[in-house]
Amino acid sequence: MPTDLDIATAATLRPLVEVAADLGVSEEHLEPWGRDVAKIDLGILDEPTGQPGQRVQNRARHVVVTAITPTPLGEGKTTTSVGLAQALTSRGSRAVVCLRQPSMGPTFGIKGGAAGGGYSQVVPMERLNLHLTGDFHAVTAAHNLLAAMVDNHLHQGNKLGIDVRNITWRRVLDVNDRALRTVIVGIGSRDDGLVRQTGFDITAASEVMVLLSLATSLEDLRLRLGRIVVAYTVEGKSVTADDLGAAGAMAVVLRDALKPNLLQTLEGGPAIVHCGPFGNIATGTSSVVADLVGVRGSDYVITEAGFGADMGAERFFDVKCRVSGLVPDAAVLVATVRALKAHSGHWTIKPGRPLPQGLLDESPEEVAAGLPNLRKHVEIIRRFGIRPVVAINAFPTDHESEHDVVRALCDELGVRCAVTTHVADGGAGALELARAVVEAAEEPSDFRFLYPLDLPLTDKIEAIATQVYGADGIDVSPAAARALQEYERLGFGNLPVVVAKTHLSISSDPTLKGAPTGWRMPVREVRAAVGAGYVYAICGDMRTMPGLPKSPNAERIDIREDGSTTGLS
Repeated sequence: MPTDLDIATAATLRPLVEVAADLGVSEEHLEPWGRDVAKIDLGILDEPTGQPGQRVQNRARHVVVTAITPTPLGEGKTTTSVGLAQALTSRGSRAVVCLRQPSMGPTFGIKGGAAGGGYSQVVPMERLNLHLTGDFHAVTAAHNLLAAMVDNHLHQGNKLGIDVRNITWRRVLDVNDRALRTVIVGIGSRDDGLVRQTGFDITAASEVMVLLSLATSLEDLRLRLGRIVVAYTVEGKSVTADDLGAAGAMAVVLRDALKPNLLQTLEGGPAIVHCGPFGNIATGTSSVVADLVGVRGSDYVITEAGFGADMGAERFFDVKCRVSGLVPDAAVLVATVRALKAHSGHWTIKPGRPLPQGLLDESPEEVAAGLPNLRKHVEIIRRFGIRPVVAINAFPTDHESEHDVVRALCDELGVRCAVTTHVADGGAGALELARAVVEAAEEPSDFRFLYPLDLPLTDKIEAIATQVYGADGIDVSPAAARALQEYERLGFGNLPVVVAKTHLSISSDPTLKGAPTGWRMPVREVRAAVGAGYVYAICGDMRTMPGLPKSPNAERIDIREDGSTTGLS
């Protein structure tokens, strides 16, 4: 099979104006960025949807793609999302796929790009994985402008009385660079600023990235930026971007970045790629405005949520859906034979290394040993009143007997199941999955949130830990308890919560496979992302600035004389 890059560069792309027309977006609302990418003017959301035969606004079927607990290699949510959209289009439906934009840090690191794979990709692949329309750079610039304003305020006399020991706003960069995790700024002469310890996170971990993904309009974006809390005074008062006079300039920098990016699938269907918040410490979903554009002009909006249903799907339901007002109609739960075998607890899979050979041998017993993980993720989705459809993302090394084990569990649970070969066969390989999704999405929905917003913050965290992760309870550190009490006092108590934890286990311990029971979740730290609109609990050792591996992908990426890229994966 050709490489992903070879497949992508060999594709003949449709004129983007035609792709936009399939989405109900007229040429006047397109802002071209080269020949094959365009931004969509948000003015489209104010236009009536009066085309003959078109659904009324927000009546498109809204389908989220999530997964079982993944291996470090990922299980193919993006490829499944693209393949499903292509299959729905081939059946005569208008479908759009809404995805996050890849971060260049992982692209140059060990993970590689995130444009899909094989014959279920979004193109142009090079543009998508490298810069695209510069949205990540705009987030980086806006974020670091605020950081500069903080340090300048300190240098100019600190009129607000910021406690230099309680500054929460770090800097960001879209590069994997472990040397920047902790830095000292202000070293030099007196004119070089106040000496203090801070650090860098990767741009995908920026609160600005999250609030950009959740903003519903330019006005909403400006309000969210103003609410960002960057520090606290000695008296415990929060200091915001508005207090520093920085939010207006940040909004100007982000004005174009708020507009979603239109690309296309290999089969010429519309793909909206917008924003890229981390999935283990943030919401892990593409933007609200992307979904709003999608439901306006489609029959099906396929949107992806990061990592497993315990993480991305829970945040999609409890955070993103609260903001968008959209009700999901179905959830696709991606599973692979290799991941289920890994959840037997008998195998170790490490990023950047080949799969253990024994993992590829036919073994229905190993698959069966990992089924508790799949069962738990089905339970998680059903807890929100959503119908799951299990998609077995088939690899050439799979065996039919192993697929039969998964089908048997789905029959037992009463959920639809489909084998999909979209990577090798494109939309044609996902037709069985498309039929199952259409059936599930047409049934009445009983969507519900996990918790009410007026529940105390500690109770919200415990609800996620016990009802989603399966913990017996939570153990809150004294520092985290004080922070939760302070956030309630500051008026942040009605915000939803996000739990920052490992993506390699349903629990907070990456070594626990399957569906762990008999454990308690430690809450060691709690922070407030007030601009984004949530409080997040840190439960584990979370890296917000990744490092490069021994042999990073950047070593293999190069450019030819004609300007084309080589080595991108």
